[in-house]
Amino acid sequence: MVENGLDPASIVEREIASEAQAEAEGFPGSPTIRVDGADIAQPAEGMPRGLVCRVYLRRDRRVSPQPDPLDVRDALAARLSE
Repeated sequence: MVENGLDPASIVEREIASEAQAEAEGFPGSPTIRVDGADIAQPAEGMPRGLVCRVYLRRDRRVSPQPDPLDVRDALAARLSE
């Protein structure tokens, strides 16, 4: 973040505490990273939503419980270039 000129203090961590809240917010599971409300990696069609553990497909095609760091970097860079 710092390398892109962003203040780490600008991160807002939100807790999704119920299935109703998850449904209302279109929450695809944890962890979810959003930049200005947009998910950095759209969930695959048919993936469950709600209070579930989320999986990501990394650039090297491995399945991971965390997004690829390059996807996070690219999402932040794209937001800054707008």
